[in-house]
Amino acid sequence: MTSLPVRIGVLGLALLAGLISPTVTAAAADPAPAPTAEERRLDQAVPREILGRSGFDAVADGFARDLAHVRSAAQARRVVVRDGTALWRRAVDRAQGRGPLRGDLSRDDDRPLYWARLAMSRQVRIWQPEFGLSDERRAGLLDALERTSRGQADLGRPRVRGERRVLVTGFDPFTLDRDIRISNPSGATALALDGTLIRTDRGPARVETVVFPVRWGDFAEGTVERTLRPYLPGADLFATVSQGRVGRFDVERTNGAWRGGFPDNDEVGSTGTVPVADPASQPQWTTTTLPYREIAAAGTGRFPVYDHTSVTEIPAGGGDPVVRPDGPTPGSTARAGGGGDYLSNEIAYRATLLRDRLGLRGTLPGGHVHTPVLRFGAGNTDPATGTVTDPEFVRNRLDIIAQVRAILTVALNATAEPASGATGAMEEPASAP
Repeated sequence: MTSLPVRIGVLGLALLAGLISPTVTAAAADPAPAPTAEERRLDQAVPREILGRSGFDAVADGFARDLAHVRSAAQARRVVVRDGTALWRRAVDRAQGRGPLRGDLSRDDDRPLYWARLAMSRQVRIWQPEFGLSDERRAGLLDALERTSRGQADLGRPRVRGERRVLVTGFDPFTLDRDIRISNPSGATALALDGTLIRTDRGPARVETVVFPVRWGDFAEGTVERTLRPYLPGADLFATVSQGRVGRFDVERTNGAWRGGFPDNDEVGSTGTVPVADPASQPQWTTTTLPYREIAAAGTGRFPVYDHTSVTEIPAGGGDPVVRPDGPTPGSTARAGGGGDYLSNEIAYRATLLRDRLGLRGTLPGGHVHTPVLRFGAGNTDPATGTVTDPEFVRNRLDIIAQVRAILTVALNATAEPASGATGAMEEPASAP
């Protein structure tokens, strides 16, 4: 997912303690906000078809019934956490072949999770309980739903001695106004790999995954740092993953502190320096610590893998932006990282900056991997007349998922033994942030 420009075919229980709030009264009620641009797309035929053909079409109705029995704000939060967590687990189970297959969409499809989450968030947004709901409390419910249904409640599984831990992030589908049928292979990869073991030359590694929204505002509010900060010190490797260029994988060598303004899933653009805490110490560039040479040289699948080094910068002293094929020059100002100037670049920048600020640069391999664009089959390229799936589309997604797993295996084989080797869990927050 990258403005290169964008090419599309052309974290339970730990949460509950921090989420429960006192009952509110009707006097605290505020008018229900209107659905977002993302949520309004639910009324189109394609989202309805995807939900129906995956068996996820009843999720929002069941959630609405649960909300109808709620009698306090504290109870509402418990219901949201429970149902949001259940949605994530259901999507992971479906992707990994557990439970009955409802509908005829392939199990690897990430889109049912995306559209079902939006259907649930719209229910929270329009819900008007008798006890009243302030804007602040409604926002808290929406935040709880986002966090649980994106896998954040499942991070921090108990750790087994000698078992390494890998963090992988994915993204929602995006550019839906171009083609609302779009799937994101990075999100599908997150569902397929969450909780699974990778067997390496150095022993087993457990994969933990989360999926992030394609929204500038969430990133500015610190969703990446809030999610990853408690867990990076206990990880042995991390990879932020997104959809990138046609027909190729890229390991992005350098990430830039710049937003290029391309509209997000809520039809909002943002241009300027990536907003982070302590901007006075913010670097213009961060770099990968993934073993990019080994990854690029290995035979991991049918798509070629590149060590991608190009960036766009304003040279020291000013002037116009210049493309630098071999990375940034000293003192330059970022205008695009290797992953562009959209949220792919930004998640890579934020995660690697967090790694560095936690003092882990020399010990924690991590960085960004761009997957190929997920393409429909020949003859199914027109959003107006095409189908929501086809055999080539499914094959492409499965091949991308398998190749990400292979890339992670190469990276793990090329990196150090587990730092601690101790039995326990990945470091968890003292309380929900």
